[in-house]
Amino acid sequence: METAELTKTKWTIDPSHSEIGFKVKHLIVATVRGSFKEFESSIYTTGDDFMSVEIDVTINAASITTGDEKRDEHLRSPDFFDTATHGEINFMGNTYEKDAASDQYKLTGDLSMKGVTKRIALNVDFCGIVKDPWGNDRAVFSINGKINRKDWGLTWNTTLDTGALLVSDEVVISCEIQLLKSTAQ
Repeated sequence: METAELTKTKWTIDPSHSEIGFKVKHLIVATVRGSFKEFESSIYTTGDDFMSVEIDVTINAASITTGDEKRDEHLRSPDFFDTATHGEINFMGNTYEKDAASDQYKLTGDLSMKGVTKRIALNVDFCGIVKDPWGNDRAVFSINGKINRKDWGLTWNTTLDTGALLVSDEVVISCEIQLLKSTAQ
C-alpha cells in the first residue's frame, strides 16, 4: 500500500487585510489602542491542516503607532521598546490545539521583545478558509490574549496624584489576521 506524501503549504500574512494590535489602560479608566504596521511571517502547514502549523512572525518594533506621534516616539525610546537596540519583536508559535470545551483554539509560543523571551498562550478564533474573488485561498483568524509588559522589561511608569499608575501593566493583544496561501509549493 502506498502512503500519500504530505505536502507543506506556505502561508503569508496579508498586511493590507491584517492588524497586529494591542490596547492598554491609561489613567486607570481610558484605553489606548495601537498597532504595528510592519511585519513579516513564515507560516507552514501540512496541506491545509492548521493543527500542524509552524509559525514565525517578525514585527518591526519601530512601526508602532497609537495615533499620537509624541507617544509613539516615547514607546520607541529606551523607556519602552528601545527600538534603536531591539528593533524586532518575534513570535514563534509551537503548539496549536482545539479547546475541547469550546470552538476556540489555543496558540502557544515564544514571544521575544527587548531581549527577553517568554512563553505565552493566545486564544484563536479560526474563521475558516475562503476563496477570494481573484482565486486566492485565504485563512482568516482573530487572535487575542493578555500579557504583563513588565515580564519583557517594559517597566516605565509614573504615579498619578491618586497613587494609581499612569499605564497598566496588562496589555491586551488583539490581532485580525488573513493568511494568503502561496501558489508556489
